[in-house]
Amino acid sequence: MTKRTQAEAEAAVRVLIEWAGEDPDREGLVETPARVARSYKQLFAGYAEDPRDYLEKTFEEVGGYDELIVLRDIRVVSFCEHHMLPFLGRAHVGYLPTNRVVGISKLARVVNGFARRMQIQEKLTAEIAEAIQEVLQPQGVGVIIEAEHSCMTMRGVNTPGSNLITSRLMGVIRDDPRTRDEFLRIAREHY
Repeated sequence: MTKRTQAEAEAAVRVLIEWAGEDPDREGLVETPARVARSYKQLFAGYAEDPRDYLEKTFEEVGGYDELIVLRDIRVVSFCEHHMLPFLGRAHVGYLPTNRVVGISKLARVVNGFARRMQIQEKLTAEIAEAIQEVLQPQGVGVIIEAEHSCMTMRGVNTPGSNLITSRLMGVIRDDPRTRDEFLRIAREHY
């Protein structure tokens, strides 16, 4: 796939402004194509990185720690690949380490890295869990994402306040009822 230029992106935005019925040369809109292109570059920054790289630096000195590690309420900002409208919410990510842990900010960076792409929430949830499982090789991984989709709340069925909840549980977090229940309880405690 050919990488498009900033100028091409700005021209496309200009066409959309005209298509919507506005004058792209109007004072308030003259700089809009450049602003939109810059903001999309930031919003879709996930294509320029491999979020798995954040998980490469680990710590083996865990003092015998062998319980769940859960980071809750990680902000999720992503875009529906069907409508290019945002979905916003939060992720809860947990894992049961085998013999090493990762810095907690890295979990948030993995979520952000995969979220800054066009996709569906189900795929986002799976990508995060699979990356953690693949790189850290813990005993289990759990990811829950709860998000409100603009394609549902601003258009179409118009259902403000509705949230989609997706989960991906792997290893002992899926297979061991006590570990699964503990992860789900910790993830839900904020309600």
